[in-house]
Amino acid sequence: MPEQEDADPAPRGDLAIRTVAMPADANASGDIFGGWLLAQMDLAGGAAAARRARGRVATVAIDRMEFHRPVFIGDVLSAYVELLRVGRSSMTYRIEAWAERRAGSGPIKVTQGVFTFVAIDADRRPRLVSQERAG
Repeated sequence: MPEQEDADPAPRGDLAIRTVAMPADANASGDIFGGWLLAQMDLAGGAAAARRARGRVATVAIDRMEFHRPVFIGDVLSAYVELLRVGRSSMTYRIEAWAERRAGSGPIKVTQGVFTFVAIDADRRPRLVSQERAG
C-alpha cells in the first residue's frame, strides 16, 4: 500500500526525542511493536513534563491513542510534545510520533495521543506545579 500525504503537513509542538527503531523492537514481520512506540512517546512527554514541573513526574493517563501507520525497522522516530493544560499538580500533553523511512521519504505522522503527567515529591505524592513556564 503506497503511503499517502498525511493530513498534517508538519509536526505540532517541540521535538522531545529522536531514536531509531531497531530489530529488537519488532515482531517477526518487521513491524515495530505498538508498546515500544508508546514507550517512546511516554519518554518524550515525561521529559517535557519533568522540565515543566522542575522535578519528578509520573504518567497517570494516556487518552485517545491513534495509530495511523506502522513503524518499521530502521525508521527514525521523532516525538513532538505540545502542552495542552496545566492543573494544580498535572500537565497534559498532546504527543505526536513521526517516522522518516529509510527510503528517504519525508516524515509521516504514525501515532498521536494525549498523555497526562503528575508532578510528584520524594515520597511519590502529588505536588503543586508552578503555573509559570520553565525556561
